[in-house]
Amino acid sequence: MVETTKKPAIRFAGFTEAWEQRKLGEIADKVTEKNTQNQYSETFTNSAEFGVINQRDFFEHDISNANNIGGYYVVKKEDFVYNPRISVTAPCGPINCNRLDRNGVISPLYTVFRTHNIDTVYLEWYFKSHYWHSYMFFNGDTGARADRFSIKSDLFFQMPIPLPSVPEQRKIGSIFTQLDNLITLHQRKCDKLKNIKKACLEKMFPKNGSNVPEIRFKGFTEAWEQRKFSEVFSILQNNTLSRAELDSENGYAKNVHYGDVLIKFGEYLDVQKENLPYIKSTTLVRKYKASFLQDGDIIIADTAEDEAVGKSCETANSQGQTLISGLHTIPSRPYQKFASGYLGYYMNSNAYHNQLLPLMQGIKVTSVSKSSLADTKIVYPKSEKEQRSIASFFIALDNLITLHQRKLFFGSI
Repeated sequence: MVETTKKPAIRFAGFTEAWEQRKLGEIADKVTEKNTQNQYSETFTNSAEFGVINQRDFFEHDISNANNIGGYYVVKKEDFVYNPRISVTAPCGPINCNRLDRNGVISPLYTVFRTHNIDTVYLEWYFKSHYWHSYMFFNGDTGARADRFSIKSDLFFQMPIPLPSVPEQRKIGSIFTQLDNLITLHQRKCDKLKNIKKACLEKMFPKNGSNVPEIRFKGFTEAWEQRKFSEVFSILQNNTLSRAELDSENGYAKNVHYGDVLIKFGEYLDVQKENLPYIKSTTLVRKYKASFLQDGDIIIADTAEDEAVGKSCETANSQGQTLISGLHTIPSRPYQKFASGYLGYYMNSNAYHNQLLPLMQGIKVTSVSKSSLADTKIVYPKSEKEQRSIASFFIALDNLITLHQRKLFFGSI
């Protein structure tokens, strides 16, 4: 809650006055106009995720009866709507501004208000923050229905609103809108790159018994090799340590847990960049000396709660770090040298992973055994140069995806 003498820690140049605190009812009027003449036929709803939106667009059908909306409130452009339905991200329902650039109606279950002497973009961003939630929490309750938040109308309009001058309001609203547009742009770029990667993983590795891929780099025409898993890999020993038996700070060897292979790591595990837990026991580390992982080894998660079983990562950039494969993993070492990154991407493509689907066992928890992997097919170009071209392409794609994800992260904090 902002006092009359409060000023924000960060401000635009030229603004020095203390912010005021006003009640919502001093800057807004409750809308009580009903659609009695049925002059408006479009019914709105207010979504925590999408804001004020056409009801049919949100529910894929009309919830209201088009012949019985005379008692609905009229919602005009830039009116605000409070939804009493509790959202998953807040202790009360959302307040959003009608940005549809047209008028409509909304159920009387909602509270509609129209502002004056305030920049609506500023107020809209204020309601996207969490600062007003505490007022609602202390002045209302969930009432008879656990999914709805109840607050008396007079208390709702006594909600305190922090107000700088209108020019400063506009500056604040503008900067958040620009940031939001940048976040949306990077999200779209990130999604587009992920779709490109997904399509390339489908087309750049042979499938259905073929010995050539659908898409190939120029200059490569030779048929790819096809070998059994057991002819390409030797299986190393893994430990069975739970997370509770590992140390996050220090130890004598780093450990790769299957849960991180499934969720945290991509196709390529950079040992120096990832925050890996440690094994504290020197005796245990010595026991697995013959199975210390090397760059180019593959770690396969043999258990998951879904068809992610078989998710793999290729180790890289270990720089002499002692690394051991952990619980529910199948560490595998290729007999021959492959271009760095190739196996990591191939083993996670549908061309390989689809072979594992009929081999999976279990109901609640699904698993795949070492013996069942033996006859699966590994396909690869004979040319290490072609392997390197494929791996480099996917690594570059992943770096671009990571770049946009970082921009998304820093744009949202």
